[in-house]
Amino acid sequence: MSRLPLLLLPGLTCDERLWHHQAAALGAERPVTSFALLSDDSMAALASTALARMPTGRFAMAGLSMGGYLALEILRQAPERIAGLALLDTNARADSQEARANRRQLIAQASDDYAAAVEQLLPKLLHPAHLGDTELVSLLADMAAEVGVEGFIRQQTAIMGRADSLPLLKEIVCPTLVLCGRQDELTPLALHQEMHAGIRGSRLVVVDRCGHMSALEQPSSVTEALSDWLGAVEAAN
Repeated sequence: MSRLPLLLLPGLTCDERLWHHQAAALGAERPVTSFALLSDDSMAALASTALARMPTGRFAMAGLSMGGYLALEILRQAPERIAGLALLDTNARADSQEARANRRQLIAQASDDYAAAVEQLLPKLLHPAHLGDTELVSLLADMAAEVGVEGFIRQQTAIMGRADSLPLLKEIVCPTLVLCGRQDELTPLALHQEMHAGIRGSRLVVVDRCGHMSALEQPSSVTEALSDWLGAVEAAN
């Protein structure tokens, strides 16, 4: 059974450290690639960049939040290269007008005081029980600082301009995992149930005591789900 390369795509204000638990556990048997999504301000361009960074041939990919939006765009551009797909704490829909307005407001706030804008997001990112986890909160702040205000604006611009991926769901034929934290406020369970229903043969996993940052909030549960998914992907390839 071949060990396919794995691409791990982080979310808004995050870098590859979002996936450090999963990369350590899953990277022992396969090459793992992960990087902050900073190079461009459109999903199409980010997808081209990501595809160019991967080895020639097929690979598995997992994306959390913004990383999930990008994973769907990569699949749209190069379906023949995607052996398996994992969508974590994300959404197949395009932004609503209200969501775009909220993002523009956040961009304005970040331009004035980036650290305060990032801090304002925290209660929406984490389960209430994890807001007091100083190590986790510090990591989120450090990743956001590395992304920086200009990177944040590029990311938000790319998210606002993303395509509606709901019509794409019925075309997905590779082994697919859909996972979310049960208490995810930003992309609630109903949005994951919608993706699960739209992707034939997909598996839905709901992680308890978990908000939007599942890979960090419940790393063992997420790693186990990804490991099971990769087993199915590699068995099918």
